[in-house]
Amino acid sequence: METTSSDSKPDEKPAEEGTEADGSVSRSDSGDDDDPSEGLSAHVPPRCPLTPSPRQRSTSQSKTEPPLLRTDKRTIYTAGRPPWYNVTGTTFKEAFVIGLCGGSASGKTTVANKIIEALDVPWVVLLSMDSFYKVLNKEEQELAAKNEYNFDHPDAFDFELLVTVLRKLKKGKSVKVPVYDFTSHCRRKEWKTVYGANVVIFEGILAFANKELLKLLDMKVFVDTDSDIRLIRRLKRDISQRGRDIGGIIKQYNKFVKPAFEQYIEPTVQVADIVVPRGGENFVALDLIVQHVHSQLEKRKLRWDMSALASAHQGQPLPKTLSVMESTPQVRGMHTIIRNKDTNRDEFIFYSKRLMRLLIEHALSFLPLKPVSVETPQGGVYEGKRLSGKRITGVSILRAGETMEQALMAVCKDIRLGKILIQTNHDTGEPELHYLRLPKDISEDYVILMDSTVSTGAAALMAVRVLLDHDVAEDKIFLLSLLMAEMGVHSVAYAFPKVRIITTAVDKEVNDQFHIIPGIGNFGDRYFGTDAPSDWCESDEGMDF
Repeated sequence: METTSSDSKPDEKPAEEGTEADGSVSRSDSGDDDDPSEGLSAHVPPRCPLTPSPRQRSTSQSKTEPPLLRTDKRTIYTAGRPPWYNVTGTTFKEAFVIGLCGGSASGKTTVANKIIEALDVPWVVLLSMDSFYKVLNKEEQELAAKNEYNFDHPDAFDFELLVTVLRKLKKGKSVKVPVYDFTSHCRRKEWKTVYGANVVIFEGILAFANKELLKLLDMKVFVDTDSDIRLIRRLKRDISQRGRDIGGIIKQYNKFVKPAFEQYIEPTVQVADIVVPRGGENFVALDLIVQHVHSQLEKRKLRWDMSALASAHQGQPLPKTLSVMESTPQVRGMHTIIRNKDTNRDEFIFYSKRLMRLLIEHALSFLPLKPVSVETPQGGVYEGKRLSGKRITGVSILRAGETMEQALMAVCKDIRLGKILIQTNHDTGEPELHYLRLPKDISEDYVILMDSTVSTGAAALMAVRVLLDHDVAEDKIFLLSLLMAEMGVHSVAYAFPKVRIITTAVDKEVNDQFHIIPGIGNFGDRYFGTDAPSDWCESDEGMDF
């Protein structure tokens, strides 16, 4: 996991900032220098698609580097994304975790990149020990400046944090990963959000040195490279990219790097499942690794079974967490207009906005209130109500859910907004998270999750799961939609029984294409006057299952 960095206090916690779903690989002060992060965007021949280019970095992540591995065939996302969930809202299987261990500059990241390319999976997490160096105090920083601090010793790493992060990733949870600055030897205030995936690759010089870490690894690979080659690589890196002199490099190598390898790293080859001599050039070993991982992924295969979801709740009464607005003559009249296929776009937008405003007002009545006394201008006391909580945040499921933001802002002054984009994978038919922007400290808020229509509940399920991964309490999530199908209502309520579901109407049927019947059509297309791309997971309707 590569992340940007700056100075921070040793005990600083990760900042819950608005985050995009991104990230990539990281490097350590004693890490592999023959496989730089700049190789993430390399475009080279198929057999060796990730040939590295010269590296320049002083932090464990560069914001300018995309979280991607680009090859001549496709793009692989290296920050992971939340894996898909079953009808109970839980992950199907734990991620398959590959541990890569080896000496400094042995080629671990090159091996990791080539495994990722050969696996042919779209979502991975590439996590490095480099992000988990401990913050140095003043005395230790002075030693580091004189090449007198041992970065290759187990005490240099925060194993407790590392185990916690890897354990969460294995379970498919989102995590905050520290950003280490190798210039100041501090962690930045801003930590990076990383999401679970089918495959997690963890690499580091001491990847096998901790018993708790070993328990989390499904496959252990030791990258064995000749010590002379590793020294030459280290010399080239430190001279050309870090401005160090040969004497200092040799001194540090003889005093710390070599002894640490012999004492802590080399002995762990005994626990490895596979030893890869010559690193990334050993294609036979890499092919064996890929074959085994493929077989494991087949056993853990993720598939979102829409037919199973459709039949799971047939004949069941609607859940108590559902609230449907009263179908007054006004509400029914507005539904008549927006459901009519002949309604022009201007009228469709106008009456949709009216209905959204009523829906928002109705939803706010479910927020917890506390009694409060205020003094009136006449000097009297009025016993009123006030929100029992810090604040409200609105989160829209792009693109159609974004149409509800204006109504929310018109009703709630100074409200904060977040956005989630979910698209369909044409190969698997599964919804996947592609973009995420959430406000800071959203875990403390009541969240109004907005989508124009909900048919199967697939997009809503993923959106709720993302909010839960960001520590929003389930009972503080309110799912709002103009129109829902019974199938979607049941799916969300069954998976997340504490989420409040609020809508203006519920239709009974969903057709073979998972469109609501009688429905409203593709809301986004009608509202924006466009033909939506086929891979938009927009409001569940038109999802390419």
